[in-house]
Amino acid sequence: MFLPVASREGKRRSGGPKRSWESIQGDCLFSSDLSRRRFMKIEHLYLCAAMSLALAGSPAIAAAQSNAATADLNTAEAPRVTQTVDNRVVSSLQHTHLALVDGATPTQSVADTTPMNHMHLILQRSAQRQSALDALIAAQHDPSSPKFHQWVTPEQFGKAFGVADADVTATTNWLRSQGFTVNGVYPNKLQIDFSGSAGQVRQAFHTTLQRYKINNDSHIANATDISVPSALKSVVVGVAGLNDIHPQPQHVAPKIGQFSASTQKFMLKEATASASGANPQAVNFTNGARGLVPYDVNKMYGTDQLYAAGLTGHGITIALVEDNSMVPDDWTNFVSQFNLGGYGGTFTQFQPQATGFTNCIDPNSIYGQEDDFEALLDAEYSTAMAPGATIWLASCADENSTNFFGGVFTAATNLINGPNRPNIISASYGYGEGYTDAASKTAIDLMWAQADAEGISVFVSSGDSGSNPSFNGFFINSAGIDANAFGTSPNDTVVGGTDTADILDGTTKKYFSSSFNTVYGSALSYVPEIPWNQSCGNEVAAKSLGYASSLAFCKAYENFDPYGYYITSEAGSGGPSSVDYKPAWQRQVHNAEKDQSRDVPDVALFGGSYGGYTWVIVCSYYYPCTPGFTGPTALIGGTSLSSPMFAGIQALIDQGLAAKGLPASQGNAAPTLYALAAEEYGGAKGGVPASLAACSADNGTKGTGKCVFHNITRGSIATQCVQQLPYVVTPDCYFYGTLPQAIYGPIQVGLTSTNVSKYNATTEAYAARPGWSFASGLGSVNAYNLLSAWKAFVNVQ
Repeated sequence: MFLPVASREGKRRSGGPKRSWESIQGDCLFSSDLSRRRFMKIEHLYLCAAMSLALAGSPAIAAAQSNAATADLNTAEAPRVTQTVDNRVVSSLQHTHLALVDGATPTQSVADTTPMNHMHLILQRSAQRQSALDALIAAQHDPSSPKFHQWVTPEQFGKAFGVADADVTATTNWLRSQGFTVNGVYPNKLQIDFSGSAGQVRQAFHTTLQRYKINNDSHIANATDISVPSALKSVVVGVAGLNDIHPQPQHVAPKIGQFSASTQKFMLKEATASASGANPQAVNFTNGARGLVPYDVNKMYGTDQLYAAGLTGHGITIALVEDNSMVPDDWTNFVSQFNLGGYGGTFTQFQPQATGFTNCIDPNSIYGQEDDFEALLDAEYSTAMAPGATIWLASCADENSTNFFGGVFTAATNLINGPNRPNIISASYGYGEGYTDAASKTAIDLMWAQADAEGISVFVSSGDSGSNPSFNGFFINSAGIDANAFGTSPNDTVVGGTDTADILDGTTKKYFSSSFNTVYGSALSYVPEIPWNQSCGNEVAAKSLGYASSLAFCKAYENFDPYGYYITSEAGSGGPSSVDYKPAWQRQVHNAEKDQSRDVPDVALFGGSYGGYTWVIVCSYYYPCTPGFTGPTALIGGTSLSSPMFAGIQALIDQGLAAKGLPASQGNAAPTLYALAAEEYGGAKGGVPASLAACSADNGTKGTGKCVFHNITRGSIATQCVQQLPYVVTPDCYFYGTLPQAIYGPIQVGLTSTNVSKYNATTEAYAARPGWSFASGLGSVNAYNLLSAWKAFVNVQ
């Protein structure tokens, strides 16, 4: 049995009152009617999609790319497919099905006639070529190397680091022999796009497709690991597209508020109190909520100082990869409302296509845009930070015929393998590694490594549910500690979420004006930050309310909430990868976790607030921004905000470096960020400099003025988790109480922990601390100081 997690459509349309455990149990939101309507238009959509990039009129971004990066590499190798491809002699590929279906009972078999369009056969490079790629990427980020910033093209990447042409040919020939249509081979020579039917999948890969009830949604997945001819085993990783568990948007359901001129706050349409009449949340909503605007986040993170120096992101392209489009006028409204039009930024929405074939469609972009809050949040707040940048919204729908792997991946990999590539990609989506099969995870990691080698900086949201990113909008159950599979590659930068500490600290007057300026801003400076955590596991909230610890707060909280109305796991996510190894650059900073895993997040920016007091304002179709906010206004948060904001900061860095004669593309930002953090926080060994304490976020404007990073040292992302024995067992959860009012028996309630026997500052999952932490990575940044330090790192003035 799997407990329910809010479905994607539920997240997008949510915003009503929180419901009790009983009212949620058994719900199942499923958009089959919408999907069927979209499928009826599929043929016409492909024709439209084939023209979309040309109609977008998007210019190519010219990075410093030549043959210099790969000219001296000896990556020539003999074909690895040396035996006859015999369908009677097969080998199983381990971990090519979702482990979580092993404990689930199928609800229905998938009919053999079911179309399976645009699956990806994922290929595996040789150990020699993997070693050569690792060495090249390290050199591309080393200012002392002659290959520093010598980025490659997709074609160069495929020639040097893909699978040999003969092996690609052998593999495509086999696919055709099984009746599949080979749509095309990507330039990276690591992905083959092919289509067929469920029956052909069953016969060729020796597995069946079944329907399962997972997290209360109906999903399709292959029941067992796949098998391929033994002759192909050395070059085939698996098939991405055999299950339909897609990356999920990482934002909190938007709230709708009406601005009050008397209080300078937004009155939200909030949930009614629980049956007991008690509301244990710390913030009293009767006085309204605060809506941050571009001016505020610019002031908080120092981007306003870069604007004054003429750096706005001009000449830099940020691509936002989405599974849905938005109404373009939303962006125009946002730019107008907050007076950003004078910076010259542009917005283009299109469907990126793979070279030689069409596999990306978005019905809403052709038949009328959906008011998609994920897409518009990304577009508006990347612009908020870099108002002069070129913004691409690249959307491919999940309902791309029967492409089960997801539109976000399709959009990203098509951009990375296309002729027109951005400087920066922001991906505000995710799901835990526990919900990702090996082939899909490999495909993600291959994609981000290629982006890095091409000079593209990739930013990924860490997630919105504490120590497991798969439970956004709900609470952790039936799963333990996990990390966002979309971001745990060592070739991207993961952005977590923070909260402003002024509300809980009672210091708002020090950091915010009591009235708005002409662009609706009120922030006066940097504002101290804590990890974003909306649960009773928030230590800062607990102490603000007079409790000795978060555990004591949660136990008291339970007395007010016997029905579980306020149980939540909503918080910025962080945790160790169970798949990817720790890169060398992540070991070099003070308090780096002493494990072998790629740990996330790397950095953090504002994502949300305890009690839902602080949000950012977005302009949407149904809730447009009006002068003076006279109409209803949408407010939103999540690490889907944090990632595009950091992408915007990177655009400012790129422009500043380009002005000094360096390439406008920097590749993965994380290696440089960790190198700079080691200078400020100290290394993994030896003493710590005085700047570690000086750069604490708690210092606010005092002492942090010269810091690159704001080190977040208070609070945690430990959140509530639940289990219901014997149906659901939840690991990594310290249980402190029971909800006796549940219909199907007692529900145990706990806090996420690395030790189920005790709960303290050492075992909670996870606490902030000096240096790096799972709660907020290296912390947030001062963009102005970051550029100065980055220029020094690459030896330019």
